Amino acid sequence: MGLEEDALDYHRRDPPGKIAIETTKPTNTQRDLSLAYSPGVAAPCREIRDAPNSVFEYTAKGNLVAVVSDGSATLGLGDIGPQASKPVMEGKGVLFKRFADIDVFDLELDTDDPDGMVQAIGAMEPTFGGINLEDIKAPECFEVESRLRERLDIPVFHDDQHGTAIISGAALLNAAELAGKDLDELEVVFSGAGASAIASARFYVSLGVERENVTMCDSSGIVTESRAEEVNRFKREFASDRPEGNLADAMEGADVFVGLSVGGIVDQGMIRSMASNPIVFAMANPDPEIGYEEAKAARDDTVIMATGRSDYPNQVNNVLGFPFIFRGALDVRATEIDEAMKVAAARALAELARKDVPDAVVRAYGDEPMQFGPEYIIPKPLDPRVLFEVAPAVAEAAIESGCARTELDLDTYVERLEGRLGKSREMMRVVLNKAKSDPKRVVLAEGDDEKMIRAAYQLVDQGIARPLLIGDRDRIDAVVEALGLSFDPDVLDPSAADLDRYAEWLYERRQRKGVTRREAAELVQNGDYLGSVLVEMDEADALLTGLTHHYPSALRPPLEVVGTAPDAEYAAGVYMLTFKNRVVFCADATVNVDPDADVLAEVTRHTAELARRFNVEPRAALLSYSDFGSVDTEGAAVPRRAAERLRSDPSVDFPVDGEMQADTALVEEMLTESYEFSELDEPANVLIFPNLEAGNIGYKLLQRLGGAEAIGPMLVGMDKPVHIIQRGDEVKDVVNLAGVAVVDAQQE
Repeated sequence: MGLEEDALDYHRRDPPGKIAIETTKPTNTQRDLSLAYSPGVAAPCREIRDAPNSVFEYTAKGNLVAVVSDGSATLGLGDIGPQASKPVMEGKGVLFKRFADIDVFDLELDTDDPDGMVQAIGAMEPTFGGINLEDIKAPECFEVESRLRERLDIPVFHDDQHGTAIISGAALLNAAELAGKDLDELEVVFSGAGASAIASARFYVSLGVERENVTMCDSSGIVTESRAEEVNRFKREFASDRPEGNLADAMEGADVFVGLSVGGIVDQGMIRSMASNPIVFAMANPDPEIGYEEAKAARDDTVIMATGRSDYPNQVNNVLGFPFIFRGALDVRATEIDEAMKVAAARALAELARKDVPDAVVRAYGDEPMQFGPEYIIPKPLDPRVLFEVAPAVAEAAIESGCARTELDLDTYVERLEGRLGKSREMMRVVLNKAKSDPKRVVLAEGDDEKMIRAAYQLVDQGIARPLLIGDRDRIDAVVEALGLSFDPDVLDPSAADLDRYAEWLYERRQRKGVTRREAAELVQNGDYLGSVLVEMDEADALLTGLTHHYPSALRPPLEVVGTAPDAEYAAGVYMLTFKNRVVFCADATVNVDPDADVLAEVTRHTAELARRFNVEPRAALLSYSDFGSVDTEGAAVPRRAAERLRSDPSVDFPVDGEMQADTALVEEMLTESYEFSELDEPANVLIFPNLEAGNIGYKLLQRLGGAEAIGPMLVGMDKPVHIIQRGDEVKDVVNLAGVAVVDAQQE
């Protein structure tokens, strides 16, 4: 099947379309329904009547946007009418929800009269927190937006105008820096004089481009003052006093070309006529004004190129803007999206492009290199950090410009935003904030691995830890330079350092374990052993390893050198699994193959302690295929005995029970109705599996089929903070485990 057939099948698959409505409150009982509707619903109605702004407190208005169109200029299809444009508007709703967790009603209006549109949209103001105008032809779109902004007390945003302007504006900020040019000196030429071109020209002026340095061309050539009477008032705004001419004349000597017109109208000669290190934004879709390779090959100096296409670097994609701009605007209950908020969005995007790119983003785009430079001047749409950078910048700008109805604590606001993208981010933020309060020295044993170097940079940049990289200094310095990191890492190079005292320390402690002095000297050349010794000698606070070798071989040196805690006989591996509204800790998934009751009891205590570091109050269930003695086998008896020992231990200050089946532990009705005697009066959040096989299988099934996000494995029971990373983990996993290790060290 081709793309068109695939798209038709995608859209008609049951249920047809791409969006639906779901309830956000329980509707399982008669009481639930009486609260949701009559008679209980009268209470919030009266509150809103008496205090209109409380509508944001009691309804979904504050997270609801209308995507409105008349279908007159639909996504490269032209005037196809309102009904035919509905799939596009639904798609816009998908993007709002996917990238910023904003709910959408799409509204297709059967009128192309600006008066009718303003009247219809204006009458719906009580329903929505914001209005996104979409695919309305020019010049009507200018009038509709302008009149609605004057009339309504909620944000109105025409994305075809401002989205392209903001995203290409972010690209312009970075491109100008790379080209070594100041914004106020740029000569900018536009091909196209429609809604997006005029809005972009206006926005570039807001960023610092001089208005007199902007030349706009339409299909008749340069828009000059001599043509002022023949063009509409919006084009007239950028009429130039230069001589009449065509696009080629306009581009001669220009620093920037902005194409928002039609494909194939620019040739290599026109690119060669531009100033040094030209900036070329050829954004016509699907075919740009000049092809990417063609433009790059036109000159020997640097051509900084952007298009509207995803198959080339630097895609100007509006999805980088509107979801996050609306998110920030809605969250401060803004009355409008003003110029300061748009500028803040562009600057936040530009700044994000200069930061290290997460592995997940690189992998999503086919492992193509992504590092700030001519081939990477704007972030990718799938970069989750866009939400955390743009929305707060927009919210802050709204507060400062006076169009916000409410203020936010921006630090806690970022945490709320992270919660919208998944519980794991919310949970990790708790730990990372604790880590930042007192950063500790964390050894990264495989320190010359690129991921470890990038993780170290992020740990320093975010103030989470003080990393020490063990590895070849020359290689580490070369990687830092190649990645363009502003970072002077702390490095211990075993081949260049004097390690005699570490070898002697290791020999003293392992000589009765078969280690000779010579072997100790060889062992400390290994990052795992050297890192373990540093931690045990209190010259470092924590150790991370395992990224490049198997878990058992990475675990062996810390077990030999650091060992388990004084109150522990066993270590264990714990995964934190996060679902939309639930968090569970699963143990043991990595260490103990066939534990007895003593091991299970100890692992339960350590896992409960770990849960509390994430501000989760533990409720532990020891799992089996039996419920409280329903099966009398030795396999079921082991977790039963462990639970009994824990319940009889006065030092255990959390509820624990078992043995029980997994659904008994997790489904409240089964637990409380069938087993009212249980020590657990709520579903368990600490799940102790009967053996390693069950634990490993269980957490992976929950992760892959249950849609859980997994953080870990986190090693518990060690005498000092040590964590073994899984082979192939991403940089963010290293950073997360380093944060856990720092909090572990703080507990020490």
